[in-house]
Amino acid sequence: MSDQTDDTEVDMVDRLNLSVPHSARVYDYFLGGKTNFAPDRAVAEHLLEAFPGFRTAAQSNRMWMHRAARYVAEQGITQFLDIGTGIPTSPNLHEVVQEVVPEANVVYVDNDPIVLTHSRALLVSKPQGKTAYLEADITDPQAILDSDEVREVLDLSKPVALSIVGVFHYLPDEAKPYELLQQLVDALAPGSYLLFSHCTPDFAPEMWEQAIQVYKADGGDAQVRSREEIERFFAGLELVDPGVEVPYRWHPDAETERLVENDTFNDISCSLWVGVGKKP
Repeated sequence: MSDQTDDTEVDMVDRLNLSVPHSARVYDYFLGGKTNFAPDRAVAEHLLEAFPGFRTAAQSNRMWMHRAARYVAEQGITQFLDIGTGIPTSPNLHEVVQEVVPEANVVYVDNDPIVLTHSRALLVSKPQGKTAYLEADITDPQAILDSDEVREVLDLSKPVALSIVGVFHYLPDEAKPYELLQQLVDALAPGSYLLFSHCTPDFAPEMWEQAIQVYKADGGDAQVRSREEIERFFAGLELVDPGVEVPYRWHPDAETERLVENDTFNDISCSLWVGVGKKP
């Protein structure tokens, strides 16, 4: 028994590969989390030297996700597919939406095995709803759609909110990001929603060019996109007012407005375009 346990632990350590930085753990560092390691922190600090606004961008992105998820829950959506979940940071998506609709069902998806080790935080659902965690990659949408987790927790014949927050700037054009997203949206029923955010160089092009060079030099791959390029991800969907916008101008709440007033949130420091689209 002990040998089997040791083998399992060794296998998990090998799969985690903590000597290599991962975007989910770098993002966790920007949010002030503790589930990150020396390689992740090194990359994060290199990025902060190139673009000091990364922490603010991560914060504004997270706050927007909460508002967007709450919005679609208020529209009566009770099913959520969150791809690129990242390290659990309370309140998680299910905590936000189940405050509005306690019967909401949520499937979380991420390709970092370390998220699995923290998945208990993602699975504490209200008794009326369900949550599940799936280790999978956005580059294989069909594997996600065909998974037991999605099939058992979600009914794709009914509307679903597809949440892809801060993920696609890690997919360069050669990964065919528009086709990947379209494959997911095509599988959703009419009345479904897409919650989508993406980093942009529009407000600070020189800093972002340097940041991308730094990220690639550290072994990563990324491609930030303009507002026009990000609007293309919503092709065929009806954009919720105010359309594709910077996060702090999309249905701001009191805390968001406070951070705008003290200039913590501004276009350069946030450098994101976000939007919510409805499938007709």
